[in-house]
Amino acid sequence: MGTSRLYTRFVAVLFVLSGIAIAIGGVWLAALGGSFGYIILAVALLATGILAWMGRPISLWIYAATLVGALIWALFEVGLDWWALAPRGDVLAILGILLALPWAVRGLEASPARRGGWLSLVGAIAATIVVAVIALFSSPHDVSGDLPGLRMAALPAGAGDVPDGEWHAYGRTSYGQRYSPLTQLNPDNVRNLQVAWQYNTGDVRGESDPGETTYEVTPLKVGDTLYLCTPHNLVVALDAETGAEKWSYNPNLAQPSPQDAQHLTCRGVSYYDGSLYPQATIAAVTPAVTTEAQPAAETPLNPTGPGTETATEDADSGRASAADCVQRVFMPTADGRLIALSARTGLICPGFGGPDGAVDLWQNMPNQLTGSYYSTSPPVVTPSLIIVGGAVNDNVSTTEPSGVIRAFDIHTGALVWNWDSRNPDDTSPIAPDAKYMENSPNSWSVASYDPNLNLVYLPMGNQTPDQYGADRDPKAAPYSSAIVALHADTGKVAWAFQGVHHDLWDMDVPAQPSLIDLTINGAVVPALVAPTKQGEIFVLNRATGEPVLPVTEVPAPGGAVAGDTTSPTQPKSALSFEPPQLTEASMWGMSMFDQLACRIAFKSLRYEGRFTPPSEQGSIIYPGNFGTFNWGAVAVDPERQIMFGMPVYLAFTSQLVKRPNDTDRVTTTPNEGPFNENYGAPYAAKMGAFLSPLGLPCQSPPWGYVAGADLTTGEIVYKHVNGTVQDLSPVPVPLKMGVPGIGGPILTKGGLAFLSGTMDYYLRAYDATNGNQLWESRLPAGGQATPMTYWSDISQRQFVIVVAGGHGSTGTKAGDAIIAYALPKGQ
Repeated sequence: MGTSRLYTRFVAVLFVLSGIAIAIGGVWLAALGGSFGYIILAVALLATGILAWMGRPISLWIYAATLVGALIWALFEVGLDWWALAPRGDVLAILGILLALPWAVRGLEASPARRGGWLSLVGAIAATIVVAVIALFSSPHDVSGDLPGLRMAALPAGAGDVPDGEWHAYGRTSYGQRYSPLTQLNPDNVRNLQVAWQYNTGDVRGESDPGETTYEVTPLKVGDTLYLCTPHNLVVALDAETGAEKWSYNPNLAQPSPQDAQHLTCRGVSYYDGSLYPQATIAAVTPAVTTEAQPAAETPLNPTGPGTETATEDADSGRASAADCVQRVFMPTADGRLIALSARTGLICPGFGGPDGAVDLWQNMPNQLTGSYYSTSPPVVTPSLIIVGGAVNDNVSTTEPSGVIRAFDIHTGALVWNWDSRNPDDTSPIAPDAKYMENSPNSWSVASYDPNLNLVYLPMGNQTPDQYGADRDPKAAPYSSAIVALHADTGKVAWAFQGVHHDLWDMDVPAQPSLIDLTINGAVVPALVAPTKQGEIFVLNRATGEPVLPVTEVPAPGGAVAGDTTSPTQPKSALSFEPPQLTEASMWGMSMFDQLACRIAFKSLRYEGRFTPPSEQGSIIYPGNFGTFNWGAVAVDPERQIMFGMPVYLAFTSQLVKRPNDTDRVTTTPNEGPFNENYGAPYAAKMGAFLSPLGLPCQSPPWGYVAGADLTTGEIVYKHVNGTVQDLSPVPVPLKMGVPGIGGPILTKGGLAFLSGTMDYYLRAYDATNGNQLWESRLPAGGQATPMTYWSDISQRQFVIVVAGGHGSTGTKAGDAIIAYALPKGQ
């Protein structure tokens, strides 16, 4: 037997093996009610392999027809979408090339049919390649357009209290717009940005930390100082021009074990300037200071000259004077404290809660288990109060701590009011020996505040467990997965708007609402923009909670597990990033083999569109609880009345598992945290991303975009595939597939948007008008946080700052870098 014959038989074996694998999967898929196409493909592969083994030239003709048929089938299912076409044709094209090589052809019987078959096969391969090249340069998922220009001459009242070059709150102001009026950076010069300085905190995720130990912080900028926190709740003050450390504070965190804690993060600190409210400040500090010391309230926050050198202090090593505590930085901690620090020195402010400058957030909490209650988001600051929510461990049990929202006197830490969604009408301070309601819905994300309406806007979570709602408290139901507006002085409910009815999907409202005034039909409307996990952007009147853009109730799938119910409808906004419903053709893989596996999984699971309820069979939840939008929220431009966001589309699965009792583990091992065990409920839950056997998403890319919308009409003006697989694939090739991300964007008056949250390690700048990418810079670790921008009077430059510390649940590289960018001096 000659060499060519051996090679031909080797190729024939590849065809037969491929055919057997496809036949097994194809029959399985067809039995589930799926496509019969794989059975036909398997027959063609087996016939080609067997005939090639026998040396028959007709094998060339059969496979040429197979390639053409597969190409037509693929185009019918997905059109000119390169990433969707690739798994349908990559293995088939490679097999075709192997069969068309001279060594394989010479191993077949010599006859006129052999040459004709070879020419047919080469033609089919060429057609496949041509279609692939055309698809490679097609953009079937992109939507192009230009957002409107200036439509409003000034910022909404109350949002302009922060100097243009500063960033005083998580969203820059209490309005949570993530918008800066700075203009030095613009689409023409942003390409010249370069690193101005880098600071490393030294706080890096370790083996003893929970999996979700993440850098999600957005620094503040006040005067010439930056303030930020780290996952382990270190607070650092940096010089805004140079990045030099001014002071740092270590709270000596009583860190729970990874088995007890779900998250370890800090999204930011809160800043309060008491000199803006001198009467309240003087009244608060009078018992602690002499008359001569009181004028120090007017002392500049960061004076230059002697005495301003770096100070590094531990929690118990010093206390600030009352004068130094007129300007304060507040930080909630992972061990349940709310700490007040002097913004000038970093020393604790005694008298806030006690001599240690901390309020104990465990006070009056039921079910006090280590790691079960913590606060990860910066509190809301009003002229006299600091208002803080908290997080509980999701889906551990039905006896978790309370999700109560509390307001404390901003000077003394005395409790002023408490709002518990399971006891919503009684907001008077709880009695010292009483307990809040266990397991009430919480507000773990960032809230907003309108000082003119004196309303606080809370994005609310769910009553755990997330996937089973039969035993939830009816009193809390209207506030679950809702935006709730509270009167800041009393904690009384002003209004509530529910984004998901009877939430069984962990679709809590995850993002800080953005407050913006919109011009609708010639009238100025005080609006609120609320991004959600399910993809809706609710635009509401922030005074009343009524929709500004229409909201309709649309039918939703039914059929919850025994004992539970579903809502017959769910709200849908006129501004919606709801993705198209998944189909079998939406399934994806690196090859036809894992794509077939995903098709089988798709047909094996329950899926009836968005809001398919969890089931014992297992359900596909799309979008999944990773969220179309998450805590990074969106950015809004109050002058152009537009928004910029990063919608993400990842399918998840949710399977309910019957619990035999309230104590045994069902879905976890003793070495893991008991998350999703749902002790006390009839079902535990198995949840996770909908992945192929290779660990890739089963749904076809793109999975991430940048998008711009007109907030006055609800029109999505542009939507562009965003991000590469450079840091997700074994081979670091920057192929633009549209990758997931978590973290938020910012907008500037200079016409730019900045974003670093994608799962490839880049900070990117975009033209805010059309969404086109203008610039990018490589980061040393995952940048899953929201950037910010500020002005430095020293060098007369606009800086952009990003945190590159990685994100535990997304698996991005851990780090500890704070990186500032600016134009070269003199430009």
